[in-house]
Amino acid sequence: VQLQASGGGLVQAGGSLRLSCAASGRTFSSYHMAWFRQAPGKERLFVAAISRIGGSTYYADSVKGRFTISRDNAKSTVYLQMDSLKPEDTAVYYCAGGPVLSTSSDYNYFGRGTQVTVSS
Repeated sequence: VQLQASGGGLVQAGGSLRLSCAASGRTFSSYHMAWFRQAPGKERLFVAAISRIGGSTYYADSVKGRFTISRDNAKSTVYLQMDSLKPEDTAVYYCAGGPVLSTSSDYNYFGRGTQVTVSS
């Protein structure tokens, strides 16, 4: 599975962005999907995860209530709607997929990241 994230950019604090991650192949619906982020000089951290058919979602405490993960299996795409953005949300965001639903980096596939920069 190849994953390609897009939708990043520069936004002011309080603004919104919607990230997309398109997957190649025909097995997208068999994978749990997640988003991670990595700020400069810091480790990659879990942001959100969603189960195969979208029935279960999980969020990091730092984004709960502001970010929403969703997926469209017909389009082989997972989304991350980010509202009320804060400067501390600035990072490269990566999508990930795998057979195990996890809040750690236990995913088989990681895509190229997309940069999100939030100005104060």
